[in-house]
Amino acid sequence: MSITKEIILKKAREVCTCNHQTIITFFCRLFPVLDWLPRYNIKTQLLGDVISGLLVGIVAIPQSISYSLLANQDPIYGIYTNFFCNIIYVIMATSRHNFVGSFGVLCLMIGQSVNRHLQLAGYSDNSAGSSLVDNSTSASNGTSACDRSCYSITVILLGVLQLGFVAVYLSEPLLSGFVTGSSLTIITSQMKYLLGLKIPRHEGVGSFILTWVDLFRYIQNTNICDLVTSLVALAIIVPVKEINDRYKEKMKAPFPIELLVVIVATIISYYFNFEERYKSDVCGDIPTGFRTPTLPDINLFSSLAVDAVPIAIIGFAMTVSLAEIFGKKHGYTVRANQEMIAIGMCNLIPSFFYCFAGSAALTKTLLKESTGTQTQISGLVTSLVLLLVLLWIAPLFYSLQTSILGVVTIVNLRGGLSKFYDTPRMWQLSKLDTVVWWTTMLCSTLITTEIGLLVGVCFALLCVIFRTQRPRATLLGKVSSTEIYEDQSTYKQLSSIANIKIFRFESSLYYANKDYFKTVLYKKTGVNPVLLAAKHQRVEAQANADTGNRKGFFGTKFDCLKQKSLGGFSPLSLSERAVGALDAETRVSGGRWGARSSRAAVPEPGPAPSASAPGATASGGSGAVSVSSAPSG
Repeated sequence: MSITKEIILKKAREVCTCNHQTIITFFCRLFPVLDWLPRYNIKTQLLGDVISGLLVGIVAIPQSISYSLLANQDPIYGIYTNFFCNIIYVIMATSRHNFVGSFGVLCLMIGQSVNRHLQLAGYSDNSAGSSLVDNSTSASNGTSACDRSCYSITVILLGVLQLGFVAVYLSEPLLSGFVTGSSLTIITSQMKYLLGLKIPRHEGVGSFILTWVDLFRYIQNTNICDLVTSLVALAIIVPVKEINDRYKEKMKAPFPIELLVVIVATIISYYFNFEERYKSDVCGDIPTGFRTPTLPDINLFSSLAVDAVPIAIIGFAMTVSLAEIFGKKHGYTVRANQEMIAIGMCNLIPSFFYCFAGSAALTKTLLKESTGTQTQISGLVTSLVLLLVLLWIAPLFYSLQTSILGVVTIVNLRGGLSKFYDTPRMWQLSKLDTVVWWTTMLCSTLITTEIGLLVGVCFALLCVIFRTQRPRATLLGKVSSTEIYEDQSTYKQLSSIANIKIFRFESSLYYANKDYFKTVLYKKTGVNPVLLAAKHQRVEAQANADTGNRKGFFGTKFDCLKQKSLGGFSPLSLSERAVGALDAETRVSGGRWGARSSRAAVPEPGPAPSASAPGATASGGSGAVSVSSAPSG
């Protein structure tokens, strides 16, 4: 006992040692900027960061305003969100390429949460002819700030508890299906702005279908000015965006068509007085400067915690996924747990400054990487561009039509919708992954985004269990003149070893798949030891009952039976050893997960050829079956 106590104390002292170097290491890991900023090369890195930051900032201006509309917030709050998030992320992130700010899917979920709680608070107007939320700006942002605080606390706790590994359970098909389903929901929610209709914003199960029903019900009230403006903006923005995507490798920077359209549309709306003459909805007054920080209402935490969990899951999953993708592409290490802490702080601190929840934004991250960013210094440049808008430029967008903001939002969802074209190829690669994609997409669209995410996660986990219960099982053959063994059903002209079957089971062997293992083993090898043993017992019983020359008669008959049924395999040896070894292995494993191998080999007298294969073992003599259970790889 005393020895154990000394060992524990020794380990504790090693872990809890506090000296100058330990403190420096701790702060460098918590604030990675302290590690890379002293090594920043101004000559080789600054130009790329400045150009990238300026271009991303220009694109972020119209998107910040349009995503505020999606999140049911005032336009200025979207600019606040992108401004503060970029500064904090520069200090705490390990990714050099992520852009953290307003993200369309998160804005949709935030808008749904805010609208739901505003209805409960009595701010809603359910009449079809009026806006859903009137004069509720302060209440909506208070709800958003609390939602953001719950979200940030959730993510920070996940990072502190070193739970970054949970991101691996959100597979690429699941996230892709969720983003596509959310994109369809976002497009549906923005259609009323493109048509200039004032219809209620539906929430909950079936909101997608109910919104389209209302759109067709009140289609006769379409504002012609908003409709024409939207069509013209789409006709200009979409082709230019396609050109930017097609020739992005040849162009030094993408053409900022969105900002140009926003500026021109604002000027035209102002001089032709669309608001008064055609009753078009416009952004209205956008204040300049910063507001006094306020504490979120902690009384709302309990009711918003449920909404914050799915927002946190999507937020950190998108952030970590994008960080790892570009980290691998450019050859640097990304720490998932630190990214979770960074994204949590990017939402905790700005929650006091009238911001809503944000995460890594896909389109702006891709733009940032493609325009030559080297470090997160480009994020500071982007924040400076947004600061100019906050201090001087914002009021100039007073006459900007909300229909233009809806167009900007919809155009930036092209990436999510393009996944429909990838489904045939996905089906060829993996049918289960395709089913996960369609299930998540349909549930996110037709039910709700939160339930769609939950259904997608559960269904993906069920698919993992199904894959381990019924994994791929094959017989292997030897490639000529090599020591390589491949699947006989996939490759042709593979040679087999006489009287030996090499069987591969591409999963760990445990209680849930042991019966399938036996079934497929017997089917592939053509040998069922249980049936052969029973047949042998019947033959033996009949031989014992025979009064005449029992011994000679039994030997002759059984030898013939063996040669006819097995072609050299020994039913007695296979039954007693192979099945016994399999049952013993399964009982010993006790359902534990692991890469254990189950082998059953039955040698018979005579010279034994050798065979080796990855994940499979062939052994025995002239009549043998070798089986191997290996983890899927």
